[in-house]
Amino acid sequence: MKNYFSIMVLTSFLVIFICSCSKEDNTTNPQTQINSCVGCHTNYDALKRLHTPDTGTTGGGCSGEAPHYEPYDRVYLGGEGYQLFKKSEHGKLPCTSCHNGTDGTDDKKLAHSNNFIKYPSRFAKEKCQSCHPDEVARTTNSIHEQGWGQKRKVTVRYGLAGSDEFHKLPPAIIAGYDKNCASCHASCGDCHVNRPHAGGGGLMNGHNFSKKPDMVEVCVTCHKSRGGHAYLGVAPGSQPDIHLTKKGFDCMSCHTKNEIHGDGNKYETRFHVKDMPKCTDCHKDVAKSNIYHGMHAADLTCYTCHSQDYNNCGSCHIELEGARIPSYQSFKIGMNPIKDVRDYKLALLRRTLMAPDSWSNFGVPVLPNFDAFPTYNFTTPHNIQRWTSRTKTESGKACYDNCHIVKEGDTFRNIQLYLFKKDLLPWELIANEKVTVDGKLPSKWGL
Repeated sequence: MKNYFSIMVLTSFLVIFICSCSKEDNTTNPQTQINSCVGCHTNYDALKRLHTPDTGTTGGGCSGEAPHYEPYDRVYLGGEGYQLFKKSEHGKLPCTSCHNGTDGTDDKKLAHSNNFIKYPSRFAKEKCQSCHPDEVARTTNSIHEQGWGQKRKVTVRYGLAGSDEFHKLPPAIIAGYDKNCASCHASCGDCHVNRPHAGGGGLMNGHNFSKKPDMVEVCVTCHKSRGGHAYLGVAPGSQPDIHLTKKGFDCMSCHTKNEIHGDGNKYETRFHVKDMPKCTDCHKDVAKSNIYHGMHAADLTCYTCHSQDYNNCGSCHIELEGARIPSYQSFKIGMNPIKDVRDYKLALLRRTLMAPDSWSNFGVPVLPNFDAFPTYNFTTPHNIQRWTSRTKTESGKACYDNCHIVKEGDTFRNIQLYLFKKDLLPWELIANEKVTVDGKLPSKWGL
């Protein structure tokens, strides 16, 4: 009996000891104490209690409405991603080294004082350069971050000289551009840490840094309406790009980090970037590969034969109706508008968003120099197929049967493939005069 009693006492002591050891110390556990950056942002209930509700949309743009994530979900540190982040070099840094603010307090207002920075990579020279000097030097002028091509067109159409004079635009247009047009242009964190703004924003994976951005979650989230829409074969009747289905390529199989980060130089369009991929990077001596390439490789872009129909839209009324010509699938061959960097005669063209009154909601009823650029741009749809409705002809038919315009009585077959003046709205005529094919196609086609 005495031994039994001794065993019971010992067992009870062990149970009490084990239980007391297994209980988390509430004075140090960040899940229960919120008097620190980590303590608050790892405490989901505290974030819900302290969050400030959204007063507007957190994403969207040309890619459509963004999915909604609650403010507390966007800043919560949790899951496997956060555990990986804690072990990383970035995770070893104090929160305030990147975000500023004040640590060691449970006062939200005080914590977010002291020049708090929500997106440190938007201040890359101050916050990222000491560890990543090469990347910061490269991205300073990158199109991916700065959007020089868009800025050039807005400023020139307004009547200024180009992107260097973007700051001279009326403040209302600059604010409207930043809110609407610049929503997809990204700094380091928008690709490597956060969910893109167009995808709802917020931390993607518990603040863990992703060295290589995920194609669908990052790249396609921004490049949805054109790049991803085509590459993944989203449109009814279309097929995913052959580089995806046959080779398993993701975006960075062709678009290297040096192209995306830039080289420190300023380029007005992505086609001027020297690291921009070209089909011939892989498809060597393509002009010698078959008779069709031999005849056309110098005059036609690869896409004029090997693309499927692709997304177009137009006439954007910014912050009002949006695109008054909703997205539609089409295919138009026209005169190459960028012969200075792509020396082809004919190219695929995509209808784009700008209209004379696009900025009327920002104090500019009509852009005074709207016709400076065509509204149909040189395009490279990411929906390549070896055999398309143009390259595949019926047995016994001529090789050009599905691509040349063929007169049949009073009608012209295949005429819908080319951009004529008759395809344009009245306000598009002057701007697109140089890219329409009227009077510029072979006379033997009988037009």
